[in-house]
Amino acid sequence: MDDQTKLELEAAVFRRLVDHLRGRTDVQNIDMMNLAGFCRNCLSNWYQDAAKEKGVSLEKAEAREIVYGMPYDDWKAKYQSEATADQQAAFEKNKPQH
Repeated sequence: MDDQTKLELEAAVFRRLVDHLRGRTDVQNIDMMNLAGFCRNCLSNWYQDAAKEKGVSLEKAEAREIVYGMPYDDWKAKYQSEATADQQAAFEKNKPQH
């Protein structure tokens, strides 16, 4: 596989992942963190990091809007629920170091 095709496939997979996460508003970030070690915020941070590496200025809010499909505060107000004590305890126990 040539590099351009690989890049295009990776981009398509990223877009599909983001679309999937936008549709799964029932899945809370803390659950993703506890099960997979990353969440929507991590993706937006990685997007921002990649932009910076390419010399592209991208604010945190802009990167989050790319991942969430709307301003982060709007997403939180519509879809984010309060984390339970069990979710918080699991997060503290397994908190990723990235």
